[in-house]
Amino acid sequence: MSQIKQTTNTLKQLLKQHKVTYRMIAGKLEMSEANIKRVFATNSFSLERLEQICQIINLTLSDLFSLSEKQQQQLTELTLEQEQELIENPKLLLIAVCVRDYWAFEEIIEHYDIDLHECIQLMAKLDKIKLIQLLPNNNYKLLIAQDFRWIKNGPLERFMEKEVLNRFMASSFDSDDCFRFYLRGRYSKTSIGIIQRKLNQITKEAAELNIEDSSLPLEQRIHMGMLFAMRPWEPSLFEQFRRTK
Repeated sequence: MSQIKQTTNTLKQLLKQHKVTYRMIAGKLEMSEANIKRVFATNSFSLERLEQICQIINLTLSDLFSLSEKQQQQLTELTLEQEQELIENPKLLLIAVCVRDYWAFEEIIEHYDIDLHECIQLMAKLDKIKLIQLLPNNNYKLLIAQDFRWIKNGPLERFMEKEVLNRFMASSFDSDDCFRFYLRGRYSKTSIGIIQRKLNQITKEAAELNIEDSSLPLEQRIHMGMLFAMRPWEPSLFEQFRRTK
């Protein structure tokens, strides 16, 4: 991710935590809301404009750049201990998923049957195992990257295989916001490498869109699951016809 885009994403997260909307920014800067959205969408900030937006939340440019640099050092993989602790406590796993999607503290306790005191305790545990850094007024800074990966054959991957993937695929995928596509073929090593790079790029773009949409109200965001998979494979129906060498 470019430094400009990373800085924009960091600013969006901070504005969300301070409950500052594009409309509020437009009013402060005497601009149209459409222009503000365009500036954020295209990352076309002048330094002066960036400083004006930072001033709305009492942030200096140097603070913003410092926070952005720190976020570039986010964890891309959890430790075995971190994954195990999440799996052993379903509510803790739930809160971890929520904060990864930048839910506000109030949104979590409003949407789920978790009271204020319990939510504070759970977020304190996430702070303790270094998934987030707790900030004043129940705000937080996420310490894991959007595109972090599970440990291969680790607790989270085994949980996903056992509890999630079978149920996830047990659907007709027939609603407007669903998509299912299966493709097979015989590819060279070069082509396989190209496909893998494109799949990795899609995961990064999906992660960036998740950050961008985090500024929207919860009711305007749909909880989606996406599965990307590729491996050498031939249907068992075909295997039975292979000629024995």
